[in-house]
Amino acid sequence: MSQSPAARQLATVTLLVHDYDEAIRFFTEALRFELLDDTPRGPGKRWVVVAPARNAGAALLLAKAVTDEQEAGIGKQAGGRVFLFLHTSDFASDHAHMTSHGVRFLEEPRHEPHGTVAVFQDLCGNKWDLIQPNDNA
Repeated sequence: MSQSPAARQLATVTLLVHDYDEAIRFFTEALRFELLDDTPRGPGKRWVVVAPARNAGAALLLAKAVTDEQEAGIGKQAGGRVFLFLHTSDFASDHAHMTSHGVRFLEEPRHEPHGTVAVFQDLCGNKWDLIQPNDNA
């Protein structure tokens, strides 16, 4: 008899950033994420976690790059491809808010079979999809 697999979910994804406070401002103001944790972890280190909403899927651990190798990875965590996908139930509102807060969209919104989508860059240059999925997608 086989055992049922344990319940699991992707909880946190590390995102390399140049500066903690700058990243917190970007995510909480421009993207309207919640700051879930900001705990000092020794000289110059902090445990900083943000998410679109508490208990709503994966969160981001904002990790300040400290080595040359980490610095080189900032903004290139997906090798130039879209790295993260931010789902919304109100594309027009989020797009307008983000644009008014200086978020750089790389294209005009487009309508695809799976929903309304536009690619934007975060403060470090990583590409994201802002997407409002179709109900039937």
